Amino acid sequence: MPEEVKKKEEPKKKGILSKLKEASEDKEEQLAILSTFVRLGILVWSGGILTLAYVDLPKALQFPEQDLDPTFIASVFTGVLATFGVQTAKGKNGNGNGSGGGISKEDMERLIAAAKELHLLKQLELNRHQSKSLQMTLTNYNHAKNY
Repeated sequence: MPEEVKKKEEPKKKGILSKLKEASEDKEEQLAILSTFVRLGILVWSGGILTLAYVDLPKALQFPEQDLDPTFIASVFTGVLATFGVQTAKGKNGNGNGSGGGISKEDMERLIAAAKELHLLKQLELNRHQSKSLQMTLTNYNHAKNY
């Protein structure tokens, strides 16, 4: 008696859109979910571009340095954040510089002074390190010269 071999039907792999249709039958809810994913994609893209605008990548990556004005990308980033309900703090006069949680002029001056001091300390440390390296190089040169 010949045995009949039954072929198992493999379920078709479902794409993102078909999974979205399964999850919600309501068209408005499907569009809301899809628009959220689109906004998240734009948010990640603009955040990445902004990061690349301000970060210097190592030379080993051989990525050419980009000189771009991040103003447009920042406005896209802020706009997308606003669609998620995240907004910048605004003062009483609406320009973000009011007393509603902002920083005072005195505090800003102290921060600038501290940043200058930190910068000078880093420069001194760098100079100290470079002079030690130079001394070691001269010492090694003198030892090699004597041999």
